[in-house]
Amino acid sequence: MRTAKITRSTSETSIEVEINLDGTGTYDNQTGVGFFDHMLDQLSRHSLIDMTIRAKGDYHIDDHHTVEDTGIAIGQALVKALADKKGINRYGHFALAMDDTQVRCALDLSGRSYLVWNCPFTASKIGTFDTELVREFFQAISLHGGITLHVDLVHGVNSHHIAEAAFKALAKALRMAVETDPRMSAALPSTKGAL
Repeated sequence: MRTAKITRSTSETSIEVEINLDGTGTYDNQTGVGFFDHMLDQLSRHSLIDMTIRAKGDYHIDDHHTVEDTGIAIGQALVKALADKKGINRYGHFALAMDDTQVRCALDLSGRSYLVWNCPFTASKIGTFDTELVREFFQAISLHGGITLHVDLVHGVNSHHIAEAAFKALAKALRMAVETDPRMSAALPSTKGAL
């Protein structure tokens, strides 16, 4: 089983993340940030990665630390669950349409963190949620998951749709990348001999 549990505790947040890469997209995510929970549920369901997340943060300041630290913990959990990465597809990509919006995501589980973010929002908030935190989450998961991650908004006007399409596109690309290839189940997907 490709599973991992990460606990992260700081003076700002307390985060517990459990994932199963070979799951069915079952989720139980409670971060105290409603819209973010909705996005994490989408990430789990569409990647088929089971996720249980518990987070408590310094909400009296804002949601920034909670969102960022959850991204850090998920990234660390992905690294742990992928272990030596033998047999995985490594690469994933998806163009996701949601009403007025299309977001493309391409990624490489290379061990080299790099985020290219071309996904502007049309509003600064979705309800009470700061839209700039979407990028913070993607930055954190890229950096701590060792993921080269490109996210591009093709078009879209509704900020809720843009955020949700970005999370779903990430989910579908991750699903592709973490899947095992039966033709190379014992091989590392690299000519370097290391990832």
